[in-house]
Amino acid sequence: MEKADILIRGCIILPMDRKEIIENGALAIKDGKIAFVGKSVAATNIEAEKEINAKGKVAMPGLINGHTHLPMTLFRGIAEDQPLNTWLRKTIWPLEAKLKAEDVYAGALLGCLEMIKSGTTCFADMYFHEDMVAKAVEKSGLRGVLAQGIIESEHKLLGAVTLRKSVNFAKKFHGYANGRVRTMLGPHATYSCSSNLLKKVKKKSAELNVGVQIHLAESKVVFKEFEKKHGLCEIEFLDKIGFLNERVLAAHCIDLSEEDMHILSKRGVNVVHVPVANMKLGEGAAKVKDLMDLGVNVCLGTDGPASNNTLDMFETMKIAALLQKHTYRDPTVLPAYEVLKMATINSAKALGLTKEIGSIEVGKKADLILVDLSKPHLKPLHNIYAGLVYAVHGNDVDTVIVDGKILMENKQVKGLDERVIMENAQKATLRLLSR
Repeated sequence: MEKADILIRGCIILPMDRKEIIENGALAIKDGKIAFVGKSVAATNIEAEKEINAKGKVAMPGLINGHTHLPMTLFRGIAEDQPLNTWLRKTIWPLEAKLKAEDVYAGALLGCLEMIKSGTTCFADMYFHEDMVAKAVEKSGLRGVLAQGIIESEHKLLGAVTLRKSVNFAKKFHGYANGRVRTMLGPHATYSCSSNLLKKVKKKSAELNVGVQIHLAESKVVFKEFEKKHGLCEIEFLDKIGFLNERVLAAHCIDLSEEDMHILSKRGVNVVHVPVANMKLGEGAAKVKDLMDLGVNVCLGTDGPASNNTLDMFETMKIAALLQKHTYRDPTVLPAYEVLKMATINSAKALGLTKEIGSIEVGKKADLILVDLSKPHLKPLHNIYAGLVYAVHGNDVDTVIVDGKILMENKQVKGLDERVIMENAQKATLRLLSR
């Protein structure tokens, strides 16, 4: 009799490393990894300390949020219906200047709670006081790829200080929380970091063997201003200074020319499509089909809760699919299965974690979710992929497992006091607004 820590039986399994559906499937988890994937009848010789009857549920890889700013849960709903420049300069940046470490922790932990409850098991984050985000990840049990923000805004001393902080964070927290935290460097954008600073970031990235998160081609207005100032668009500029490579995780990428897309493809840059925030701020849509046709790895992100209002990746998947169909005026663009890949295995690749997460395979980390299909809005279910992308909500997630540990079961979050987390975040926001 084989031994396992957790045995899940009776579910539909979507492995996501291949387009296959395993009916009446079973999953065994041992020492934090997936030890068996197959039919339930083939798992009769497995004995586990805990068994989960998952009949009526689908088991799939945990969703991976490719771009967010988790502590911005504190700003949810605080700067609505504004253009990007106004949103940033009049509301967000002045508030961020008043943030304290304890505020960031409170906001990050609230974000972790929200992600657990909506099926996200791993996320990429860029912000300030990122050590507090790392501690929230440790407390929550989630997995995070974190970057301390780097910003210069024509102040060289500020650029030097924030680069040093980002490098120190990357060194100190890579492998933190039993390996659930990985690190990157976090230059904010081309318009807020000089070419000299970006070159230093590239050099440090290579020395530390870590990736780089950056906002790229986020706004048409900024895009044009940058081109007028430098005589090159953002992508051409970054390519000229040798910044672009497969370690770069570029969020947004709107209004790209065909040449821009070819450069991103040639350099192996990973693009994060952020449909909800882009639409909300009136910035348009990335040409995901064109990027994918050129072989660019495109994943999905929510952006921060201030520009999206939720961290629900199921909502983001649906809107991503609909926005692309609308943009190209073609209902065949970005089918449901491809969207699911963007939120799972594509995101894992973008974060450099393909060998560990993003699909349900023997030997990979046991980061997976169970989605309850016994809901009126999911019946009848003719197409599982379409159901998950177009009909499932984050609150349909029943169980969340990360690193082989159950973080939520039967919708009950383990190890976190939801009421206290929400109250602390509310208090942190009130303190921040009073400063």
